[in-house]
Amino acid sequence: MISAGLLVVLIVSAFAAPWITGQNPYDLASLDLLNAELAPIWEADGQWLFLLGTGPQGRDMLAAILYGLRASIIIGAASVVVSLVVGAMLGLMAGYYGKWVDSVVMRVGDVLLSMPTMLIAILVTAVARQMLPSAWRDVGLMAVIVLAISISAWVQYARTVRAQTMVERDRGYVQAARLIGVPVHRILLRHILPNTTTPLLVAATLNFGLGILIEATLSFLGVGMPPEQPSLGTLIRVGNQFLFSGTWWIVVFPAVQLCLLVVSINVLGDWLRDALNFRLR
Repeated sequence: MISAGLLVVLIVSAFAAPWITGQNPYDLASLDLLNAELAPIWEADGQWLFLLGTGPQGRDMLAAILYGLRASIIIGAASVVVSLVVGAMLGLMAGYYGKWVDSVVMRVGDVLLSMPTMLIAILVTAVARQMLPSAWRDVGLMAVIVLAISISAWVQYARTVRAQTMVERDRGYVQAARLIGVPVHRILLRHILPNTTTPLLVAATLNFGLGILIEATLSFLGVGMPPEQPSLGTLIRVGNQFLFSGTWWIVVFPAVQLCLLVVSINVLGDWLRDALNFRLR
């Protein structure tokens, strides 16, 4: 319950950032280099206008963290939705039809699982950054990162749904639906898919945190979100250069925020796994 409450607070604060902070860190015209590297408010040279200090470009760290938190949450959630939809649909078809459909889907999944997820994400993101026109690069970069994370993440959902579908397709209610002429897509979506929601919900919650970590890693390596539109990973990468220069807050606060976000999601996912497992009740 504590982790769920913390997660709600983080999500609400991320999307309410324009009303919480007075600065838009994405608006470069609003930054003032004279305010660069100011200490947090409890330090001797801190200012009330910048509670958590400022970055090397004069960004308010609180505003940058909240906006970066929003970017990380959007990318993590979007990657879960995309991979969940693709994986569930492929898993339903593979489990229901079997034969060559099952073989093709599962072999593609095996190939993707044989390569590290991070390597695939780095390759896709780096290639797409070069192929996108300069006018679309910043706009389409978030979609590219979501695609890069989802390319291999759908396999887990497909395997989960496939296994459950192979069990449910021979049940009496599915056979009865076939006899009365119910279309296949309706059988899959309204009769079989609801019986797979429990494991999918747990997997989606845990993969939400994993997607945020992958995006943070990509941004830390320089192939994720750009410095003009920082996510938490970008803020950590920029702040890491100032770690031993005395301006510790530039890297510590984004890192703590990322840890709180991912830990709260993982604890909530573990609780859901136990709460939805009838054998543990």
